[in-house]
Amino acid sequence: MKHVDDASALPVTWWKSSASASQSDCVECGIVDEATVAVRDSKRPHGPALLLDRTALRAFTSAVALGDGRIGGLD
Repeated sequence: MKHVDDASALPVTWWKSSASASQSDCVECGIVDEATVAVRDSKRPHGPALLLDRTALRAFTSAVALGDGRIGGLD
């Protein structure tokens, strides 16, 4: 898994779920290229971002949806 230290430096358009409009515990995603998606904490736009390939992103979102604390496929 890769990361960048300043997510705001990435040339992406960030978005978050419409279900998180009034909550402060959100993540935002941005498409970096065909194979890579960036994920950052919405409260820290200049903080770090994870760079995930599509397979790792699917594993991450599936584990979160299931409430699984062991995020598989990301180590």
